[in-house]
Amino acid sequence: MTALDAVTFGEVMGMFVATSPGPLHTVRGYELAQAGAEANVATGLARLGHRVGWVGQVGADPIGRFAVAEMAAEGIDVSLVSTDDAAPTGFQLKSMAQGGDPEVVYFRKRSAGSRLAPSAAADAYLSGARHLHVTGIPLALSDTMRTFAFHAVEVARRAGATVSFDPNLRPSLWASRSEMIAVINEMAAHCDWVMPGLAEGALLTGAAAEAGIVEFYLDRGVKRVVVKDGGNGAAMHTPDGSWRQPAFPLTVVDTVGAGDGFAAGLISAHLDGLDPAAALERAGAVGALATTSPGDKDGLPTRTALGAFLAAQ
Repeated sequence: MTALDAVTFGEVMGMFVATSPGPLHTVRGYELAQAGAEANVATGLARLGHRVGWVGQVGADPIGRFAVAEMAAEGIDVSLVSTDDAAPTGFQLKSMAQGGDPEVVYFRKRSAGSRLAPSAAADAYLSGARHLHVTGIPLALSDTMRTFAFHAVEVARRAGATVSFDPNLRPSLWASRSEMIAVINEMAAHCDWVMPGLAEGALLTGAAAEAGIVEFYLDRGVKRVVVKDGGNGAAMHTPDGSWRQPAFPLTVVDTVGAGDGFAAGLISAHLDGLDPAAALERAGAVGALATTSPGDKDGLPTRTALGAFLAAQ
């Protein structure tokens, strides 16, 4: 196959999105969509014209087949997606977005996606990409997935790839807050970039301000620390300097997927060789556009749409 620009891995799920407003227990109608942070990032990269692959497992069920077909239709390479006959594909219920954070309930315990394990085939696949993107979600799903994640980073770095890490904290998936903090920070120290939200960074480092978060990760060998602060924009810090990008003024429909869009934009800029200021601008723009539709990935732009948006700013 053609060498890939980027690879990511994780759990893809079915998402049943409410077709009417209100708390989930009052909703009677839902529409099936795809969910999964890493799949969202892969979708964002594919729409921007990059060659991207996603590694994971699904169950031998309609939801799994649907999710894989959705990714393939976006141009994502799914040749390393396997089917687990002994476990189901996870799914979630999501309330109708009305301009903020929707209600989301997960059904993913002991899912096929959580059973992903290292393999020689996965090692070869990861070794062929220029960049690997990791999130903190697989670290919380199972011991098997955690082992896969750390091994994947080791394989990618040995092959000369750059590695980005979005903590993407899901406290409800962890046995304890202390375990979450310890494992997430251990992973961060193995990666080239870490991109926490401001509140996430404060929780993970104990630092009350952005400067302390940045110092914490730079001291641990991270080469690029990107702190996201919602409507206040984002900042990138390296040992050589800092850059800031204000938020783009847009009407927010659904905040879910904004961080995944931001990650896709930042990785895309890296693959295209953009300087830090331009990279942060692209990341901010893709993240902003991701909030303009009710689906987790529906607002992710093509390269043409992104160019038109930035030209209009």
